[in-house]
Order: sequence, then structure tokens, then C-alpha cells
Amino acid sequence: MAETQLPYFLALPATPPPSPGIVVIHEGMGISPQLLRVAERLAGEGYAVCAPDFFFRSGGPEAADFMTMMGAVTPEQLKGDLTTAIARLHETGATSIGVTGFCMGGWFTYRAAKWADELGIDAAVPFYGAGISRELDDLGCPAWLVFGGRDEYIADADIEAVQRHHGDDVVVYPEGEHGFMRDGSPNYHAEHATDAWTRMLRFFAEHLNEPAAPAVT
Repeated sequence: MAETQLPYFLALPATPPPSPGIVVIHEGMGISPQLLRVAERLAGEGYAVCAPDFFFRSGGPEAADFMTMMGAVTPEQLKGDLTTAIARLHETGATSIGVTGFCMGGWFTYRAAKWADELGIDAAVPFYGAGISRELDDLGCPAWLVFGGRDEYIADADIEAVQRHHGDDVVVYPEGEHGFMRDGSPNYHAEHATDAWTRMLRFFAEHLNEPAAPAVT
């Protein structure tokens, strides 16, 4: 059987000029409709966006339970897949690279920020990454780390450890549960999600060169 290349979802502005690119990393449930909406919203803000499928080697998100699927992605594979996704964004004309992700994607985004010098990443925004507290380190790019104060999967002690290490680069939304950015889910928190989205865009605008305004349709 032939080896499969990294599959990905690519979303571009209607008139894609040279602009920043963003890699969006999916949750432990795999690429979902909500993740595609995130990619499309970022493209609407003028970014080139690539959302890779990190579970393709294991047969997709329903091939096993999500803990097994997450554990199957080795650091070497993750680094290689990020390299491929970033190269694809550069092919579109991306002039700088940001990374963001949710749950597992938040954890992988943190890893990407540690490898920023090697991968060529300029900014990172991890959302509620459960594994971050076990891998605290100096980062190679500016990062803004987001957690929920009522996250049922991340212990308060783990969030506090991240805060001690990264200080003012961490924000905790007090009423946020795990997945509070996931619109359409029971844990979605509209006020926190709106604020986090706005602040994420501001962060990327500060640390990536400004994207062009989206085309008016």
C-alpha cells in the first residue's frame, strides 16, 4: 500500500495576497466541523490557514479512543507534519507563521512553540492544552496561553504551574469549562469565546505582519 501524504484542510482569503499563515491544530476528537469553521473564520480575517489531520496514520479519529489516537502521534511525526503544513502555507505566499489549537491541539501548539526556531514559527496561541504542565519550557516565539477556570480535564494545580512558569502570558477565563471555544457544544461560553477570539486576533496582529483586510462580498 502506498504511503499517504499529510492530509489537510486549506482555507484562504478570497483574494490571497502575501499574508501571514496560521496552522490550526485539531482536538483529540480529530478534525471536526467546528475546527473547519475556525479555519474559515481566520481566512475571513485575511490569513492563509492550514488545518492538518494528525490522525491519518491511525485511520482517522474513529479508529480508536482519543487517548490512543493522541498517544500514537510521536514528537517526530508531529514535528514533521508541522513542517509540511508550514511549507504549504509558505507556498501560498505566507510571510510569517502562527499556530493555534484546542485541547490536544493546545498541547501540540505548545510543543510547536518550543520548536519555533527550528520550524520558523512566529507566534502561538494554545487553548486548554492538558499536557502543557508536564512539558514546561522556554519557548522560541511569543505565546498567549488560554485556560478555563472550570476545566474538568485540567487540574487547577496544572494551570497554576503554567501560570508560575509563563506569568502574564497566561489567561484563565473563570467560568470556562473544557472546550469553551467549541460553538454548538454544551460547554460553549459565548462571552469568554468572543473575548478570547478577539484577543487572539490582536495577538497575531501584533506578532505576525498584519494581514490584508478580507475581501468584501
